[in-house]
Amino acid sequence: MKLLHLSLLAFAFAAPNALALSSDTDQPVYIDSDSQQLDMKSNQVTFIGDVKLKQGSISINADTITVTRNPDDGSIKQIKALGAPASFSQLTDDGKTLSGEAEKLNYQLSSDELLMTGEATLSQDGNVIKGSSIQYQIKSQKLVADSNQDERVTTVLQPSTQQPNK
Repeated sequence: MKLLHLSLLAFAFAAPNALALSSDTDQPVYIDSDSQQLDMKSNQVTFIGDVKLKQGSISINADTITVTRNPDDGSIKQIKALGAPASFSQLTDDGKTLSGEAEKLNYQLSSDELLMTGEATLSQDGNVIKGSSIQYQIKSQKLVADSNQDERVTTVLQPSTQQPNK
């Protein structure tokens, strides 16, 4: 397996202060789906069929989304999304859009980590990273893209749009 470690190299050149919108996690979560199943013992709700999740600027679209809550305080611990593909987008504090898609998305809110597996793609401002999996630490802006034996990690970096001072 090939492993590529980046400190958001692709995005750092294009948007040096591209932190996720800091107010998103303070917003309510809205979820629309065809149906839902609640498991009170495991504190999980599974939403099925053309699921659309929205929290602040965060948007996740998938075939199925499972939300796990903390039994002590009711806060959301984890969001898992499955799709063909599942997609997400989020505004950054500097107003740029970070977007991605994969067969599986696993967002751990406590560690602010997004794990994307199965034909994963992450992009911002034309910069793109593709691999079999992408692990993204949102606040620290660290990324690990991994490939399987048949593929390689692919990165596209756009040239800077800043004009030199005259």
